[in-house]
Amino acid sequence: MLVLSRKKGESIVIEDQIEITVLAVDGDTVKIGISAPKHVDIFRKEVYLSIQEANRESAAPAQSDLNALINRLRGPKK
Repeated sequence: MLVLSRKKGESIVIEDQIEITVLAVDGDTVKIGISAPKHVDIFRKEVYLSIQEANRESAAPAQSDLNALINRLRGPKK
């Protein structure tokens, strides 16, 4: 992990396309602004993890249904 110190109004740039700017600091809270191309998805980590969990839950029944279909296509075991 790269650790940087920035003050209010200062930025960092990632890959010439993403700029992260410190907008405000209030106690333990830091407000940041992110400028990125429209095709780049940006999520708070807790939202990202929630999306990933929902995707895993959605895929689980499909995987078991797929396995059941494969077993039916193979026919009875001898």
